Amino acid sequence: MNKKTDKMENTNVKVTVLANGPLMVEGSIRVVKKDGSSETKEQKAFLCRCGHSQNKPYCDGSHKSNNFQD
Repeated sequence: MNKKTDKMENTNVKVTVLANGPLMVEGSIRVVKKDGSSETKEQKAFLCRCGHSQNKPYCDGSHKSNNFQD
């Protein structure tokens, strides 16, 4: 693995915990999934905190119907 390509170029990433909802991640991030595949999100991503999303690791709004509370 090339350490240079594993390093994130942009260090301006902001993570906001949304009340009773997902994590909002702003900035360029690389998401590595459990199967080892990865994808880059360039501007904004919403990551599930409730555990009910059918689109993990991303939020699909399931926290609302499951009354997720932080």
